[in-house]
Amino acid sequence: MLLGRTTQRLQLSHIMMKILQFQINSSAPSNSQKRMLLSKVIREYMDKEEEEEEGGEGLYNDVPRPQKKWERKPYATPMKVLIHRAKEEKKARQEKPCQIIEHAPENGLLVPELIEVAHQVHRDRISLLHGLSKLIEGYPAIPVHRCRFCSELHVGWHGHEIRTCQGPGSGSRNSYHVWRKGGVKDILGFAYCYHLFDRVGKPRVGHKERLNVPRLPAIMELCVQAGLNLDDYPTKRRTVPVYSIEGRIVDFEAHKEEGANVDHLPVPVSFSDSTFEEEENMNLNELATKTLSSWLDLRAGAMKMMKKYNVVTCGYCPEVQVGPKGHKVRMCKAAKHQFRDGQHAWQEATIDDLISPNFVWHVRNPEGPPLANVLKRYYGKAPAVVELCIQAGAPILKEYTSMMRLDVVLPDLDEYDLVS
Repeated sequence: MLLGRTTQRLQLSHIMMKILQFQINSSAPSNSQKRMLLSKVIREYMDKEEEEEEGGEGLYNDVPRPQKKWERKPYATPMKVLIHRAKEEKKARQEKPCQIIEHAPENGLLVPELIEVAHQVHRDRISLLHGLSKLIEGYPAIPVHRCRFCSELHVGWHGHEIRTCQGPGSGSRNSYHVWRKGGVKDILGFAYCYHLFDRVGKPRVGHKERLNVPRLPAIMELCVQAGLNLDDYPTKRRTVPVYSIEGRIVDFEAHKEEGANVDHLPVPVSFSDSTFEEEENMNLNELATKTLSSWLDLRAGAMKMMKKYNVVTCGYCPEVQVGPKGHKVRMCKAAKHQFRDGQHAWQEATIDDLISPNFVWHVRNPEGPPLANVLKRYYGKAPAVVELCIQAGAPILKEYTSMMRLDVVLPDLDEYDLVS
């Protein structure tokens, strides 16, 4: 019987509980003392297990369950915490109606320690795109397939035969995918959002302004708000914090021309052909390792900025907006949009909403036969970037080992019905 790491840990925990209960029964005289000792031992054992997981030992990650169309995304912060936080903010406004906002970036100023992080994330994004283009379009290229009728992706020489297609006409094809060639845009899932010139003074984009405000990848908008300067997307930089009067933002700073007050920011690095000279001389394994490192650094840097700069997403569709509040454009077509007049149901976003991992099936032998539908419960998954880099020669990361199910032995096609 094939057991995953979670099942093995549950069995070990059950055996440990039996042994501890036997020891307590032999030492404690009364039933009340037995129950107290048993609960204390169980609590200490569970605390030890949590510490080991936080320390990286026994780490187990599985592929998240696909969200159904009528379901809302889980909240990143519990609703009770959000309600308590809103009550405290309302009470603070009532006690002190006029106050100066002290902490950045709520006061319109930049967070000094995140300026260099924004520039580094921008460099990692360009390096990641360049590395993926070399791996997919260079020589030797790693084939990428996408379904013609749905959003399914596959990295490998042969498209898989797993019947998971839900696109138009899937019933007549027995849910088989119709594969065609994919590209870098299919591997990377960057959500787009509206650009905010003044994230504090005018944090929302109205429905009538939707055609006049440019859209850009949300990760770039996050970098711009954190201190990155781009000529195509100007933004207002302040040197004096704003005031809050009964919950409304008041800016007493004199209006200046666009592009002012940016001398204190570091100059962004310009990317030219000489920037990627080292990558041109790399072999396939080194290029895959560097590309995978850029992807990990990109996500790590974005998570650092998201702790300070607010990013919201719709609870029913993939729309994302970087800023204190979500926009008012009525463009949501997901579940229950009729009750919201097409507006989005904004909530706190996660890193997967900003940079979609696009999970694909893991192929252990890229040159072997295609993945069979009868063995799909034995196959694992991994983010598309990770799978592409691993097939190109990058080392397997520890945090994705359980997700890719490398500890599961694949049965042969004539043995799968004999395995329980």
